[in-house]
Amino acid sequence: MGLKKARKYVLPVFRLTELCGEADPYATQVIIPPAPSRSMTTYFVRSVQEVEEGLEDSARWRKYNYNLLPVVVDQHGVPWDAATVYILSRLGDQVTPNMSTFDGVAEDLSAFLEFLQEKEIDYTIFPQNKLHRPTYIFHGYLKSQVFDGRLGASTAKRRMGAVISFYRWLENEKAFSPAFPMWVDRDHYLTFKNAHGFETGKKIKSTDVSIAIPKQYDPFDGAIDDGGKLRPLPPEEQRWVFEALAHLGNTEMTLIHSFMLATGARIQTAGTLRVRHVRLELSEGEQEFRFPVGPGTGVDTKYDKLMILFIPRWLYERLRIYSSSDRARERRARAVGGDSEDQYLFLTQQGSPYYRSKKETLAFDPNNKVRHQKRGQTVRMFVGHHVIPYIRRKHDKRFRYQVHDLRASFGMNLTDQQLALVERKQITLAQARDFVRIRMGHESSATTDIYLNHRSRLKQVYAAVDSHEQYLRNLIEATWEGKLIEQS
Repeated sequence: MGLKKARKYVLPVFRLTELCGEADPYATQVIIPPAPSRSMTTYFVRSVQEVEEGLEDSARWRKYNYNLLPVVVDQHGVPWDAATVYILSRLGDQVTPNMSTFDGVAEDLSAFLEFLQEKEIDYTIFPQNKLHRPTYIFHGYLKSQVFDGRLGASTAKRRMGAVISFYRWLENEKAFSPAFPMWVDRDHYLTFKNAHGFETGKKIKSTDVSIAIPKQYDPFDGAIDDGGKLRPLPPEEQRWVFEALAHLGNTEMTLIHSFMLATGARIQTAGTLRVRHVRLELSEGEQEFRFPVGPGTGVDTKYDKLMILFIPRWLYERLRIYSSSDRARERRARAVGGDSEDQYLFLTQQGSPYYRSKKETLAFDPNNKVRHQKRGQTVRMFVGHHVIPYIRRKHDKRFRYQVHDLRASFGMNLTDQQLALVERKQITLAQARDFVRIRMGHESSATTDIYLNHRSRLKQVYAAVDSHEQYLRNLIEATWEGKLIEQS
């Protein structure tokens, strides 16, 4: 049987330890059982700890313990030592590391190691001939993969970037000294406007082995750039989605979709709602619930941004009723932590959260068994496996959407409503703009303007295209008809 390929392996629990003597107060005994070719081995280790200076007579200790640590292993199943130390070093530099980021780094480095093993290349040897150096060979390999359609350009760019960062770290740590340059560095200067509209500049470092992706602008894709490419669903498609949800009958998925479309929340916000957040009794005149989200509230937001969501009364009441339902209680009873006010509002049938909060992912769990983070994958799978197929069967074979398109749909619904008030001269355009900006949680009005201009921009593009196509049709048909006349 052939050797396996290099791959990424995720450790549910990792403790960084060092050898110590039996007398060490933190010593833990490790016993390796005897085998046919060796006798029993016994040694002692202690957890590696870092002391951080605190108050004058105290110190705070932080253990190097991690859940979901990604490790790059070779074709024999042996961890790649350089990549392992590299990931641990980067983890140690961060107070609140995002393990999904390092999961991606390990994925890219495992692809690099697989390439090295297949081509039998030593990653530390850099000969005089530039084209024989590992970085240049891998660069050429990735570009050929993109050209042949076997790899996406963005994936190739990311993998090459991970390899460059890995080699920079090796060189800075003096882990090796290449005989010849790994690449040629280049400095580029970018100018852009910040969130307040002021122009600023930034120097970025690039290399001749970096992979650039030409930006392509498609005015017909109907997308809005709001923390990612989002497509506002037209009202008809929004109806299709909720028709599908009604047919499928999954209460949690319906409520999550409703919450995102009615408030503009992202999946990490909807997925980290707690039971206690929907247990308040609204006053008789309260038509919406002002709901703070972000750090300190127990609900996650993108980039840890503090903001206010406005939940319509009718939706808040539905969430409150659901939280007290037998269905919700049964799911909470199966969850870690049980049926408590601080439990996640939305749980799977097995009692798992759809999205695990950032605070919990940073807390070390010595009993962790899972090998992946809960980041809304179940919701996305439900959309891809159930909602979209239903709509394609019933309405449009080309229909597509992603769960965060609900945020853009909320923004466009809000914008259309406000612009209608502007047309009736009930509010000014500035008031409409500010209203949408606050409800969407935009720091910059420039992002809000994308929503305000979206409809008119699409109409302008389609009008220009229709006019140009009509001109070409008339020109070509007239020419063709002239030829037919000459031939007759």
